[in-house]
Formats: sequence, C-alpha cells, structure tokens
Amino acid sequence: MYMTDPFIHPINVTWGDCDPARIAYTARLPWFALDAINAWWEAHFNGDGWYQLELDRNIGTPFVNLTMDFRSPVTPRHKLLCETYPTRLGDRSITFGMKARQDGRLCFEGSFTCVFTIADQFKSQSAPNELRRVIEPLIRAE
Repeated sequence: MYMTDPFIHPINVTWGDCDPARIAYTARLPWFALDAINAWWEAHFNGDGWYQLELDRNIGTPFVNLTMDFRSPVTPRHKLLCETYPTRLGDRSITFGMKARQDGRLCFEGSFTCVFTIADQFKSQSAPNELRRVIEPLIRAE
C-alpha cells in the first residue's frame, strides 16, 4: 500500500447482520466502522490493532465521540467497502473519518474520535511519537 492510496477495508455483510426489513441492523453499522478502524491500525502498525496497542504497547485508545450519518441501506448484496483515514491528530486524541460504500453508493459516513491513554493506568497521555510519525503524513482534511 502506498501512502497516497486510500485505505479500504472490505466487510462481508451476511444474513445474520440483518433485521426483518432485510437491511443491516442499525447497531451493526458502528461495529462495521470500528472493525475498519482496527484494520487501519493493523495495516499501518505491522499487524498491531487495538489488542496489541493495549496489551503490548500499553497504549489505550478509548472513544470519546462517534458520529454517523446514514445515507443508504446496507445489505448482504455487496461487500461493504469502508474507506478509513485519520482527519485530525491532536496532542491527546485522534479522529478518523470514514465513508462506507456498497456497489458505488455511499451507505454511511462518520467521524470517530479516540483519546490516547496509558492503558494500565487509564490515564490520559499525549499521542506517542512512534504513532505520531506514522499518522501525521496520512491525515486527510474533510
């Protein structure tokens, strides 16, 4: 992956993700988004997702804000392609943007903000330099 290529995480939406209206349960959409953000971490930090950040690097990233706008129903007919990217890196937080599409249609978009903590102390910390170096060149303005 080149730094200029968008990061797109495919999700296989299945029958079990759907409600009687035959579209994805509303509660599944944030789950899909968080799965894509975890995949973004893994792709950019040598396979280290939230689990490894927390346990191996002692870096927590709890969410402080999730905002989603729903544009079109999500169904099992097509892969859900979640384009995921950082939009802001503050001293103690990171915000991810996302645009999720199926068959070329925008299904949902959102903004997801996490704060950095010292995981075993659940204490706020500045964004660690080893993360900052990778994230800063990837920030994309909305």
